[in-house]
Amino acid sequence: MKLESIQVPVKNRVLADYWSPNTAIHTFFEYEYSDESFKQRVKYLEQQARDQKELTAIIRRYMEPLGLSEKAKEHLQQLEQGAVAVVGGQQAGVLTGPLYSVHKAISVITLAKEQSEKLQRAVVPVFWIAGEDHDLEEINHTYTMHGVELKKRAYSERSRRKTMASTTSLNKESMTQLINTIVKDFGETVYTEGLIKQLVDALNKSETFTDFFARLMNQLFKEEGLLMIDAADVGFRQYESEYFAQIINHSEEIARLVTEKENEFERVGYDKPIFATNEAANLFYVKDGERHLLERRHHQFVNLAANIKLSREELLAIAEKHPEQLSNNVVTRPLMQEMALPVLAFVGGPGELAYWATLKDAFVALNLQMPIFAPRLNITIITRQVEQLLYEYSLTVEDVWEGKALQLKNQFIADVQDEEAKKQIQTMQRLLLEQYEAFEAYLTEQQISLEKILAKNKENHLKQFEYMQQKVEQTVLSKHETTIRKFTKLQNELYPNDGYQERSYNPYQYINEFGPKLIDEMLKKTYSIGNHHYMLYL
Repeated sequence: MKLESIQVPVKNRVLADYWSPNTAIHTFFEYEYSDESFKQRVKYLEQQARDQKELTAIIRRYMEPLGLSEKAKEHLQQLEQGAVAVVGGQQAGVLTGPLYSVHKAISVITLAKEQSEKLQRAVVPVFWIAGEDHDLEEINHTYTMHGVELKKRAYSERSRRKTMASTTSLNKESMTQLINTIVKDFGETVYTEGLIKQLVDALNKSETFTDFFARLMNQLFKEEGLLMIDAADVGFRQYESEYFAQIINHSEEIARLVTEKENEFERVGYDKPIFATNEAANLFYVKDGERHLLERRHHQFVNLAANIKLSREELLAIAEKHPEQLSNNVVTRPLMQEMALPVLAFVGGPGELAYWATLKDAFVALNLQMPIFAPRLNITIITRQVEQLLYEYSLTVEDVWEGKALQLKNQFIADVQDEEAKKQIQTMQRLLLEQYEAFEAYLTEQQISLEKILAKNKENHLKQFEYMQQKVEQTVLSKHETTIRKFTKLQNELYPNDGYQERSYNPYQYINEFGPKLIDEMLKKTYSIGNHHYMLYL
């Protein structure tokens, strides 16, 4: 396994500016990303230090059913004794969701280790599972390579109800079928049988999307002691009770400040990431198992579609007695995170970076300070077969990203076409059309009206010529199928759905090829958060 770091143009403008000095984006954050910022932030956290025993107990209670490694126990002890945390999170996707979920976890672990050494104090890695999210259509599928073709594989069960991932029961038969379909797409290797057993065993111990996700993430990262907490965990919700009350009491101010900051963000040239409004409550209310976004209207917190109308006092009472009935949105989740955890830095992707840029004043409104934002690592995994194909066609990964593999494929297809056959078909078609013209002229002279029949007959003949041309092309292409498939594989392995591999595939595609120690081996490599892209050659 070999790791290389390369510089590539950052297409996301917000992220590109974040890594550039003297750009407008930096005014929207408390800290620039630097060693000095980490020193300043840890001093701030030490001044705000509080008892972390209850928080530690909640995380320990959540993780014990998943299996606590010795490293996780060590991190829990450190957290209890006042350690700070590097935090990152993601929704509970199928088979951990896209690879960037794994890349986030690697980023969190890497940064925690790095800062623990630099600051000479305990820094623990924490993964925040957004189990409160209810957009199941966003998390119920993954992509695979079936041969060389890209396939979307989705969990077959559907629900019209807006239930949270952490409360949505899995149909284990349907999920087992999905696992078998996905792994079949991967192809048989010496690791396949063990991989299926591992996945199905984890599934059988799980009840919900979040359970399954957490078990798999713990299997992948337990030796590194990655701590995890589900945002929708009832014990954690109770711990957050007073923090929900603060958000409710400052709801108007938070909405106004975020709206103003987003407008300012737009004025300096960026797109609006949230489309915030002054009426937003930035909280969800869970009613009959479904999650409904609240707004503020006429001094009430409402969702008219769900017939929800709550006074401030009623919502505060819910926060006190039944906080599990509340959950955060993109605005209040970072605020809640800051109140609940000792966050040294938050690890996120480009989308998260954009909406965090609107939140600085909202942190201040709650007497908080925005933590350091650490853009997650970008990693592309290159299998041996893909590496060989790149060498064979003198291409780089960047070439594939820029569309050169597709260009070579299209040029190759154009070069192998049988132009003589095409010309002969065109000649036959032209001669036939000339005969039709002569025949139509004759019928007109004889005053015989057969326009509709002739038009239909001509259409059928033209369809036959088109069919013949397609068959010739298909026959030619089938003779060169091997080469064409190679170009298709390069494209779909490295730039599926016209995006980085990490946005489509799950890690088990590569675990099936490399083996169950893939993540352990990845974590032995040296990474650093920064403006670069890692290439990992298996």
